[in-house]
Amino acid sequence: MRDPYEVLGVQKNASAEAIKTAFRKLAKKLHPDANKQDKKAAAKFAEINAAYEIIGDEKKRQAFDRGEIDAEGKPRFQGFEAGGDPRARGFGQGGFGQDGGFETFSFGPEGFQRGGGGGMRGGIDEILKGMFGGGMGGGRRSTFAEEDIEQPAPGRDVTGAVTISLTEASKGTTRRVHLPSGKEIDAKIPPGLADGQTIRLKGQGLHGPGGSVGDALITVSVAPDPRFERDGANLRHELPVTLYEAVLGAKVRAPTLDGAVELAIPPGTSSGRTFRLKGKGMGGKEPGDLYVTVRIVLPEVNDAELETLMKKWRDGKPYDPRKA
Repeated sequence: MRDPYEVLGVQKNASAEAIKTAFRKLAKKLHPDANKQDKKAAAKFAEINAAYEIIGDEKKRQAFDRGEIDAEGKPRFQGFEAGGDPRARGFGQGGFGQDGGFETFSFGPEGFQRGGGGGMRGGIDEILKGMFGGGMGGGRRSTFAEEDIEQPAPGRDVTGAVTISLTEASKGTTRRVHLPSGKEIDAKIPPGLADGQTIRLKGQGLHGPGGSVGDALITVSVAPDPRFERDGANLRHELPVTLYEAVLGAKVRAPTLDGAVELAIPPGTSSGRTFRLKGKGMGGKEPGDLYVTVRIVLPEVNDAELETLMKKWRDGKPYDPRKA
């Protein structure tokens, strides 16, 4: 994937708020529901979601900026830089020979033997000592316990991540996931899943020496939807209406995850009034509701007739909505 900063069109020193604003702007523009004729809209929408998943999260953003993960959130290998001082990569003094080379080891009747001067002391010694009991040299012959050979090591779990839309989270979906092991699997995501939840796929991990197999742990991120704010199983939507629709009443279309529905606005509706659409929230075992809050929007340009009417109303029929 491309650089997430480039995908969202922000600078690397952009604030968290600027990144969020850029994402929301692109999400509204590229949402598949608003671009049904564009076959590439879904791919573009998925790309900005993946980018926001990286730099919209403070910890992931710091890890990406440090080069610890790539644009897909996968760990990068941190190797030695050519010509660099190995001690600057986390090794203490004595970790390498005086000539900058690695120390060599051999294993024979006298146990582990160190070759060359200096050598990787400290860390390596402690690791080998913990593994074989005798460390390196010292005249002790290292032996393995019988149970160390006979007991098979368990299989290893692997992790993966996937981003889905709010609609997919509500209805459930199946998503192809590429695992670090190189394996690709179809992950079935149940309806009603919350952002950041992890699903476990039995037997999809790595094999252990004894034949046992670990699991795949898939973390699911739910991309923000510019139309809705999630509140547990419920959804909230702010619906703009005109002044005359609020005063006279009207039937207006309100979005839901299943498509737009017609909502009746009673005459004399104030801005901030909320309507409940039962069962139109998130899916799952216990479906939630959709709460639609009315927001009155005035014309963008000045209207002389409206101003005259309001002045007449103010002088003839004043009222104070802030009066206790």
